[in-house]
Amino acid sequence: MSRITTDQVKHVANLARLAITEEEAKDFKNQLDAIISFAEELNELDTDHVEPTSHVLNMKNVLREDKAIEGLPQEEVLKNAPEHRDGYVKVPSIIE
Repeated sequence: MSRITTDQVKHVANLARLAITEEEAKDFKNQLDAIISFAEELNELDTDHVEPTSHVLNMKNVLREDKAIEGLPQEEVLKNAPEHRDGYVKVPSIIE
């Protein structure tokens, strides 16, 4: 017995704004049914003593220490700016 209907496949395709034919809907129904069957096989595994994980590898974020450091002098920053005024980089206006 199939766990998913052709109408459900068409509904999901419509939600995803996909145009599928009747033949494609039948093919997708069979493919999705096989995927659901495989997922149900995984439910049969004994996972009582398996620690929950969010990733298969033991990963740790390696970040540098957040330290405030002296920035570039204003003159040095502005020397590469095509235009500047009053100590700021001048850019074209985008809001009228």
